[in-house]
Amino acid sequence: MANITIIGGGSWGLAMALMLHKNGHSVKVWEYISENVNKLRNERKNEDYLKGIVFPKDIYFTNDMAEVVSEETEVLIFAVPSEYLRKTVKAIAGHLPSVPMKMKAIVSLVKGLENGTLKRMSEVISEEVPLLYKDKICALSGPSHAEEVSKDMPTLVVLAGENQDALEYVQNEFSNSSFRVYTSTDIVGVEIGAAVKNIISIAAGVVSGLGFGDNTMGALLTRGLAEIRRLGCALNADPETFSGLSGLGDLVTTAISPHSRNRHVGYQLGKGKKLDEILSKMIMIAEGVVTTKNIRELKEKLNVSMPITEQMYQLLFNAKAPLAALSDLMKRELKNE
Repeated sequence: MANITIIGGGSWGLAMALMLHKNGHSVKVWEYISENVNKLRNERKNEDYLKGIVFPKDIYFTNDMAEVVSEETEVLIFAVPSEYLRKTVKAIAGHLPSVPMKMKAIVSLVKGLENGTLKRMSEVISEEVPLLYKDKICALSGPSHAEEVSKDMPTLVVLAGENQDALEYVQNEFSNSSFRVYTSTDIVGVEIGAAVKNIISIAAGVVSGLGFGDNTMGALLTRGLAEIRRLGCALNADPETFSGLSGLGDLVTTAISPHSRNRHVGYQLGKGKKLDEILSKMIMIAEGVVTTKNIRELKEKLNVSMPITEQMYQLLFNAKAPLAALSDLMKRELKNE
């Protein structure tokens, strides 16, 4: 049994808490919103995030950081929105023991780039935790909707990092008969795949909202994967990573799933809704919206061709019409694949 702390009580953090509890671990969850904490403590559920799921009484919920991190903590998991990650890590770092007594790994479930710095989530964590913890940082990603993980549906993910001991420890403690963890040393590729697939997922929603079919969707996902690979390779990621769980696997799942918040945003845009109206009605955050802005800035900085990302930026932030964006993609200069 491991002592595991999860920072973030959204759908993904809660699904992981439930899954890890079923593995026999001691699980504590910190959640920022006190109303959500009270609901989880008193009702043992949060229907806004995971419908029909009742949490066991021995999963501990709190919004006091001092209660969830101690010298006994063996795995620290971050599951907060990307825009709040640095602030949250900075706050948690003040509670970490000066010597990482039993800490085996710090795992990021966060997808995206930081506003302004354009840094990956593992880089943000690394900058805010004490030096002795930096080599324990890993990133977990893959086709893993929280709703399905919470119901024990077979799920495969990939865990990336530089410390082989940390990777193997998490792989063994997280894996079970319905949750299988692979390992990778390509943390750059895994995090880039996790971020950019959310942009392509919004585009997939637009395609569906416009009423187009399988030909269009197949083309979008294929060319979207090419964009993910180009950006990843510009950052020295392994091209093979993008054929794996955090590339092709996560892209397809997020683009076609009714659980996908990013796809939902795109679908509503395709139906003619305005972005502000769509986001105002959502309880959870669609990370792909802000990620589109950040990835667009990064691809401009690196001079990487990402036409789908560019059109999604114009659609999201410059109110370009969905059909006009699609037309501009189709009429681009012809080239070799």
